[in-house]
Amino acid sequence: MKGSLDENFKTALKRLIIEACDLADRIDVHEIDDHAPLFGRNSKLGLDSIDALQISIAIQQEYGITITDSKEMRRIMTSINTFADFIQPES
Repeated sequence: MKGSLDENFKTALKRLIIEACDLADRIDVHEIDDHAPLFGRNSKLGLDSIDALQISIAIQQEYGITITDSKEMRRIMTSINTFADFIQPES
């Protein structure tokens, strides 16, 4: 199943982001909109480049996926939906 269509997978991805960025005291999984930006001033999470690095390390550990290109990383991590689709493409 494509990642953006899998609610359980997106919830797990949100938890991974919250844990990797130490945001548990600031936001709950259910407060993260699947379409909202993860980075930038319009982001509810307010993630930055250090967070992106922490997330990419967590993704590598959890799913064995390595993202080394910073431009590709920004495109992939636009929202929960785009991130989920990258990690779990349509099968």
